[in-house]
Amino acid sequence: MAENKVDAAASGTFRIGGDLEVNRLGFGAMRITGEGVWGPPRDHDESIRVLRRTLEIGINLIDTADSYGPKVSEELIAEALYPYPRGLLIATKGGFERSGPGEWTINGHPRHVRAACEASLKRLKVDTIDLWQLHRIDPAIPAEDQIGTVADLRREGKIRHAGLSEVTVEQIEAARRELPIVTVQNRYNVADREWESVLDYCERESIGFIPWYPLAVGKLAENGGPLADAARRLESTPSAVALAWLLRRSPVMLPIPGTSSVKHLDENTAAAALRLTDDEFQAIADATAPEA
Repeated sequence: MAENKVDAAASGTFRIGGDLEVNRLGFGAMRITGEGVWGPPRDHDESIRVLRRTLEIGINLIDTADSYGPKVSEELIAEALYPYPRGLLIATKGGFERSGPGEWTINGHPRHVRAACEASLKRLKVDTIDLWQLHRIDPAIPAEDQIGTVADLRREGKIRHAGLSEVTVEQIEAARRELPIVTVQNRYNVADREWESVLDYCERESIGFIPWYPLAVGKLAENGGPLADAARRLESTPSAVALAWLLRRSPVMLPIPGTSSVKHLDENTAAAALRLTDDEFQAIADATAPEA
């Protein structure tokens, strides 16, 4: 790889909710837990080093959830970074229950949503969560009850801003009738652009779009593919090029690649400084355009 100073600030900035300015390339704290996103990490000390390294390289948006571990990710963040430096935004989520490795059960009951938020407050050692996101809208519970609970938590000062995850444009619009929605976190990467319409909506409305699973590259990274070709010119990796493509795709895009390795963290964050040519960007876009 080319010798470049790793600095997330090179990705540019975005104001979440109009007032929380973050560097656009953040960190997702799911992978600092155990296998199957369950239990403690295999290497506790390395996970702590990863979290502390994020601050050294300019990352000031860390995304987690109460279900990562469960509880483990939030606890590690507090262990590594509390008291938090000014300007660090720790976003968390609630709305899942966990019964074992790789097992996820949606629970959007208002009692669970409230309890999840209040437990996250304690684990993160804060009085207010700057960005709390409903991990899923539970189809078994009236959506207005779930969103109404989030609105109540906001009025009570327990959360500052609210976001949603894995939602349609219609669901976002319905939620916005109850409270401001400042971020949307849907699955999106160069190999899976199913939620293109949601991204476009977020861009029009200045809502931060946080793509989860941003590092999937599919066949584009194979020899002769557009990611591989760009990576060769930039002396980088196909994964870093994929992140650079996401950053260029939209000014509201806030990728949060995750890892449990300091080495991989630096490699991912180097994407902030990569600049694709117009032809490279278009070649990747054409190869991954969603079906009409």
